[in-house]
Amino acid sequence: MDIALAILLTLLLGLLMAKLALFQPRNRNSPPCISGWIPWFGAAFQFGKAPLEFIEQARVKYGPVFTVFALGNRFTFVTEEEGIEAFFTSKDLDFEQAVQPTIQRTTSIPADIFYRNHTRLYLTIKGKVSLSRLYLFAGTLCKELHEHMDHLGTSGTENLSDLIRSVMYPATINILFGKGVCPTNKSDMKEFEGHFQKYDEDFEYASQMPAYFMSNWSKSKKWLLKMFENVVSDAERVSRPESDSKTVLQHLLDNVHGKHLAPNYALLLLWASQANAMPVAFWTLAFILSHPSIYKNIMEDIVSVFGKAGKENIEVSEDDLKKLLLIKWCILEAIRLRSPGAITKKVVNPLKIQTFTIPAGDMLMVSPYWAHRNTKYFPDPETFKPDRWKEANLEKNAFLDGFMAFGRGKHQCPGRWLAVMEVHMLVVLLLYKYELILLDPVPKESPLHLVGTQQPMGACRVQYKPRQ
Repeated sequence: MDIALAILLTLLLGLLMAKLALFQPRNRNSPPCISGWIPWFGAAFQFGKAPLEFIEQARVKYGPVFTVFALGNRFTFVTEEEGIEAFFTSKDLDFEQAVQPTIQRTTSIPADIFYRNHTRLYLTIKGKVSLSRLYLFAGTLCKELHEHMDHLGTSGTENLSDLIRSVMYPATINILFGKGVCPTNKSDMKEFEGHFQKYDEDFEYASQMPAYFMSNWSKSKKWLLKMFENVVSDAERVSRPESDSKTVLQHLLDNVHGKHLAPNYALLLLWASQANAMPVAFWTLAFILSHPSIYKNIMEDIVSVFGKAGKENIEVSEDDLKKLLLIKWCILEAIRLRSPGAITKKVVNPLKIQTFTIPAGDMLMVSPYWAHRNTKYFPDPETFKPDRWKEANLEKNAFLDGFMAFGRGKHQCPGRWLAVMEVHMLVVLLLYKYELILLDPVPKESPLHLVGTQQPMGACRVQYKPRQ
């Protein structure tokens, strides 16, 4: 027999055996499993084509609990309240084990270092950007946003996403990392932004696929890590100020174990700070501008707080933002409508949900995107209705029942309040300084993403000019 043919037959036999082993039900109480027919890849092709649509179609076809086998992993989705409650409260689930492989693939932080650092760094970041400390960022953030809005010029036409990125990206970077630490001037920023956009756009695929499938993404990752080596080196040479004057990066460097991996953690901080806040800002402004009555009411609120819009570079404080509640409702409603496709925990002990037993080793998934379309909690769920947030006790920082965009419990997003303040202030200043007109319909959200805030499917141009 030809050697090549023998090798091929051996491989095919191995694949067949792998298929039989991998897709065999672990017990009769396992949820229905969508497995595809290709070993290891499983249903990855069907699932990856449009994950958001796949989840809803599978829920309708298979019921509220179902498993998807893809890329060598079992992803079990729970879509009704009993399963969602178990996701957030069960001790048989582990968040760190779920996210560790993703962190390792996307930032090259090895498992032992990740587990040693995670809790300490989470608590550090959470403490440094907590609600009680936002006043430390507000004044500087306002100045930074003004500075980078000035670069827009007096008038123009721009893709709304690009406009927001050009203002929000350098302002946020300077707040978190320190003024001038990362490239923020036009000449240096173009290459950096190109690499970060590539890193961000393909982050989700890179979190699951082997590196050799992601050569261009890997090049951008290496470029960013090399840049952060210089950033960290410069930060280490600078004399450390008192605690309240330190940047978030400096606090991170003070607490990270494995100093040689500080650039990797800096890259993770960059991605975490940018990947969600910018699309949230896009959707918030796009929804406001496409609803004339809401836009009109917001402008009346802004004028009532700051006087005639557009006349000067106003200072916006935390107290000012509290008076502009409608904008905050718009931000939260935009987040509700464009939330992550899924958040994940790993099953470490068999977990019973309804009549099913979820085996240890599965990734248990809930979808905030679809949970936020539950009519029990959100009547008319596809409609942008910021006034539904009147019912939330935002003074006590409580969201609406059924809202889970930031997670719940001890693993909630630690930077959520700073991110909301950044978007809130950006929207106030843009609407105060410029008259904005949408030139395109608000695009639909891309169906491709499970990780992070949904991205727009297409361009959305906006025309801007100074307010008179």
